[in-house]
Amino acid sequence: MTQLQAQAHPRRRPLIATVLRELAETVLLAAAIFVGVNIISARFRIDGDSMTDSFHDGQYIIVNRMAYRFNPPARGDVVVFVPPESSPATFWENLLGRPGQTDFIKRVVAVPGDSVEIDAGQLYVNGAQALEAYLREPMRPADTQRWQLAAGQYLVLGDNRNFSKDSRAARIGPVPIEQIVGKVWAVYYPIADWRIVRPHRNQD
Repeated sequence: MTQLQAQAHPRRRPLIATVLRELAETVLLAAAIFVGVNIISARFRIDGDSMTDSFHDGQYIIVNRMAYRFNPPARGDVVVFVPPESSPATFWENLLGRPGQTDFIKRVVAVPGDSVEIDAGQLYVNGAQALEAYLREPMRPADTQRWQLAAGQYLVLGDNRNFSKDSRAARIGPVPIEQIVGKVWAVYYPIADWRIVRPHRNQD
């Protein structure tokens, strides 16, 4: 009996080692997938009504972080960005999130080199009135504002323009490319709202 027990005991070691090795491989694979997915994309919850009716409070979106690696943002793209008053996030903050950071979702209405004017509630880009079919309602008239966008600067506004804090605010202004997290790719929750986000290309 003692001899049989002595023979059975060594067999447990390879089994335990195999289980531990498989567990370690599973953890490493899960970590690699997590890092890979978060390098390529990000997920955000929309908080507020600045993009109504295009997006709604409480929806969850997927953002393509790689969208602007090779091609710059274009007019009509919906982007998520870190307000210029905040420092750009580090690699690990991009992956895990930065406590207290609030990212914004807005639409690009003008790109580097554009001259922009908002006058009497109308948006003009390079002297032409922008056709903004996505607006929830006409923009209320306010003081005339003008910008000449430098290299790497983008003017971003909310689709629900009368209830949006965006590039019109002095503390935000034109957004540098370094602050743009990525392009909004899809709404994935609630399930009933699932859709691919198409950019608006009829402003000119």
